[in-house]
Amino acid sequence: MNNQKQQKPTLSGQRFKTRKRDEKERFDPTQFQDCIIQGLTETGTDLEAVAKFLDASGAKLDYRRYAETLFDILVAGGMLAPGGTLADDMMRTDVCVFAAQEDLETMQAFAQVFNKLIRRYKYLEKGFEDEVKKLLLFLKGFSESERNKLAMLTGVLLANGTLNASILNSLYNENLVKEAAFAVKLFKSWINEKDINAVAASLRKVSMDNRLMELFPANKQSVEHFTKYFTEAGLKELSEYVRNQQTIGARKELQKELQEQMSRGDPFKDIILYVKEEMKKNNIPEPVVIGIVWSSVMSTVEWNKKEELVAEQAIKHLKQYSPLLAAFTTQGQSELTLLLKIQEYCYDNIHFMKAFQKIVVLFYKAEVLSEEPILKWYKDAHVAKGKSVFLEQMKKFVEWLKNAEEESESEAEEGD
Repeated sequence: MNNQKQQKPTLSGQRFKTRKRDEKERFDPTQFQDCIIQGLTETGTDLEAVAKFLDASGAKLDYRRYAETLFDILVAGGMLAPGGTLADDMMRTDVCVFAAQEDLETMQAFAQVFNKLIRRYKYLEKGFEDEVKKLLLFLKGFSESERNKLAMLTGVLLANGTLNASILNSLYNENLVKEAAFAVKLFKSWINEKDINAVAASLRKVSMDNRLMELFPANKQSVEHFTKYFTEAGLKELSEYVRNQQTIGARKELQKELQEQMSRGDPFKDIILYVKEEMKKNNIPEPVVIGIVWSSVMSTVEWNKKEELVAEQAIKHLKQYSPLLAAFTTQGQSELTLLLKIQEYCYDNIHFMKAFQKIVVLFYKAEVLSEEPILKWYKDAHVAKGKSVFLEQMKKFVEWLKNAEEESESEAEEGD
């Protein structure tokens, strides 16, 4: 038996060259900065040339490692110290956002530079997002002009999708709540590029649609203050959006509380008092309220699945709640809204298809609904949902209403 250790095999052969893309020059941040600044200085203020320089430089400079330095230079002209100031002993360039003209067109052109760079080097996306978050925290360290440029640029980048709306979380830092003026510039450029619906959709996506009032100090976080400030600043559409959001929130809260009060069996007079106070406080019109009350009433019961039994169950249930519904049909428009809600409900819940006429007659007898809105609904105010079925159901009752109306008119004439 051979006791000697076997010699391990060795690999030998041709050494392959490192792939060219891995041969990037390694610099420390200062050398990287000098290289970028020198290149930008040579290109001058031609932003097309700047974009081409940045595209080509990514092949030999380590953008991945020095993303923060790169974006500091492109925004502020050099590396930023904590707080947002430029270090005195560092090289600087005037080919940057902060040294550019303070107008939307120039910021749109700079946005294209960032857009092209990030599309070319996808890995810079996260670094750029972090950079903008940092810049928003440094706002107090920048001049008014620099803040204005950054606001316009951020708005454009949010509009074209280069940035995600979640970066705005940085504005809610407790030291920055007085930066509403920055938000005005930002939203103006964002809405200018898109529209309020697109802006709202982006905010909703990151659950920030209900947080805009937090741009103000705690003692000024009211709809009135927000709408006054932003309307005077020329952003009426944003003011209206916030007011609508607040109203939607108040309506949801009203419906939730209503359902709880009904399930507890609170007296109708207490429920009516509560709803009327909420209407006044949140400026909710009666036609909207009757829709909420109807939905709440219909959600408090487990409905029978058999069509022949559900109508009887519905009449019994709605008879009980008629006084509550009647309290919020004091206007013709409210009655019409209720009729449309009943129509939609009976159509959407197939077991109720045959119950429509019975519900309307019940509400007529209970003085929840009156002749005129019922006749208007029948003539031209109904919606398409189940139209032919429901109009046929209502035909005899409508004829009876018309005859009764004619008789009362002729009696009135005879009395004269």
